[in-house]
Amino acid sequence: MIPIRDTIPSRNPPVAVWILILANAFVFLLELGMPEPVLNEFFRLFGIVPARYTHPAWAEIFGFPADDYWPFLTSMFLHGGWMHIIGNMWTLWIFGDNVEDRMGPVRFTIFYLLCGIAAGVVHLMLNPQSTIPTVGASGAIAGVMGAYFFLFPHSRVIVFIPVLFLPFFFEVPAVTYLGFWALSQVFSGTLSLAGPQNVGGVAWWAHVGGFAAGIVLHFFFVRQRGSYRRLSRDQYFMEMPYLPPGYWRR
Repeated sequence: MIPIRDTIPSRNPPVAVWILILANAFVFLLELGMPEPVLNEFFRLFGIVPARYTHPAWAEIFGFPADDYWPFLTSMFLHGGWMHIIGNMWTLWIFGDNVEDRMGPVRFTIFYLLCGIAAGVVHLMLNPQSTIPTVGASGAIAGVMGAYFFLFPHSRVIVFIPVLFLPFFFEVPAVTYLGFWALSQVFSGTLSLAGPQNVGGVAWWAHVGGFAAGIVLHFFFVRQRGSYRRLSRDQYFMEMPYLPPGYWRR
């Protein structure tokens, strides 16, 4: 299922989402200009290579800087190809604006980065022997999806399902889409523990870690209800089915 859009409009311009998308796009354009050997080295130094932290002697032999934890931050701005960055940024665009509405741009940016770091830590803990660089914003975006799961339980998501050569569009509850997505990551992550060759090199546990971090951390970053713009009359029932008595007289 490919998400196309959700049914809840953002209340404010999603400034932080725009900046994050531009930052990722800028770094990706830099990647496109690099020769392949330089790009591989770029990923090796700025992506997360779990073995560099779990096997210091190995890391020293292969030239990794000691006590360098910046890759937990820099890796979330790197992407391995067009489909990788388009899929990630599209998902951030769909779910990020509403979560940013509830947090504000600064809190949302901090929340996003913390979820990405948590995703990287979970990936490190579950793949301590891996010498393959892990890059991508998907762990941080999974955190945004985890927050959306709790903040907008009445939202619906338009999804696209290609069947052979025919496109099918469906509207499903956001909790169904996000719940199914999260369970699929756990299932694929469990398979990856049995044999990484069966899962295409995707950091499934980073997704799971990011999603769980988003659920936990969003409680600390959501602003109080009165601090963000009230919904218009035609928007109210898209986000919440219950209208408090006297709401429009306030």
